[in-house]
Amino acid sequence: MFTDWTEALPTFASVRVPFSLLLPVYRGDDPGQVDRAFRSTVHEQLRRPDEVVIVQDGKVTPALASALERIESASPVPVRRLRLSHNVGLAQALQCGLSACRHEVIARMDADDISLPHRFATQLPLIEGGADLVGSGMREFTEDLATAGAHGGQGIVLRVPPLEPAHIAATARLRSPFNHPTVVYRRSAVLEAGGYRDLPLLEDYWLFTRMIAGGARVANVAEPLVLYRVDAGSYERRGGMRLLRSEVGLQRRLHREGFTTSRQMMRNLAVRGGYRVLPVFVRQGLYRRAFTEPAVASGTLDWLPVVERPDRPETAPPARPVRGEEGA
Repeated sequence: MFTDWTEALPTFASVRVPFSLLLPVYRGDDPGQVDRAFRSTVHEQLRRPDEVVIVQDGKVTPALASALERIESASPVPVRRLRLSHNVGLAQALQCGLSACRHEVIARMDADDISLPHRFATQLPLIEGGADLVGSGMREFTEDLATAGAHGGQGIVLRVPPLEPAHIAATARLRSPFNHPTVVYRRSAVLEAGGYRDLPLLEDYWLFTRMIAGGARVANVAEPLVLYRVDAGSYERRGGMRLLRSEVGLQRRLHREGFTTSRQMMRNLAVRGGYRVLPVFVRQGLYRRAFTEPAVASGTLDWLPVVERPDRPETAPPARPVRGEEGA
C-alpha cells in the first residue's frame, strides 16, 4: 500500500540545508526575461539559493551574453556559468548542470518564468523534513502583465497540482503531477532514478515517473509560487507531430518500465495522443477545463510583480522552440 510519508514529518525545526539553483539558458532565450527570472529567483527571494549554476547550452546571442555577464557581476550569491560548446538539448544540459551543482538540494527554474519571493521559504522546509521532490502550483501569465492587470486578470489561470503522495502517484499514470518549472529536489534521488534522459518536450515528466516508481518521497504545495509565461502560440506548441512522436515514445517507455498497465497505456495513447492532433482552439479549451481554474476571483492582481522592460536587441533572438508541456 502507498504510504503517506508526510504524516511522519518532524514537528521541530529542521536543519537548514544549502541549495543550488539550476538555470538552463540557450540562444533563443530573451535577455530581458532571463534577467527577470534570475532576479525573481535570487535577489527577491526571502530565502536565497547558496549558489546558482547557469548552463549555457551552446553559443548565445551577443545580447544574451551581455545580460549573463551583468547577471553574474550583480548577483548577491555565487554564480557559475557552465558553457557547453554546442547545443545539446534540455535533457543533457540539465544533466550537466546536476553534476556542476555543489549542493545536494537543487531548485529548477526556467529562463522565462518568475518566482514569487516566498517560493523557497515555502518549499525548502518540506525538503528539510524528508521530501525528495517538491513542486507547487503556478499561475500562467501573458507577456504584457500591465494589460492583464488592466483587464482584471482575464485569461490568467491557475494550475494546482495533486497534493497527497498517493494522489500524486495516481495522477502520474495519466499526466505529470508536477509543474516542472516549480520543482526542488534532491540530486541523489534524481540520479538514482537515472537522471534526465533525452525525450524531446517530455524529459521532466519521464524523470518524475521514474522517481515515483523508485520510491522517492514526493509532495506538492497548492499555493502558486511560480508565474509561468505563456504567449499566443503556447497552445499550438502543445500539439504537432514532434510532440506526438515523443508522446508515443513516452507511453511505450512507461509501460515497458512497469509504471503503467497495458490498459493505461492504451488510454493514454488515445487521450494524450489524440489531444496532440486536435485543432488549436479545441486543445486550448480542453486544456483550460481539465488542468486550470481562474486565478483571479476578486479582480485584484496583487500577486503580479512589477516587470521592467529592458530595450530589445536590434537583432531579435530566434523563436523559442517548444518547451515541455507536461501538464497536458
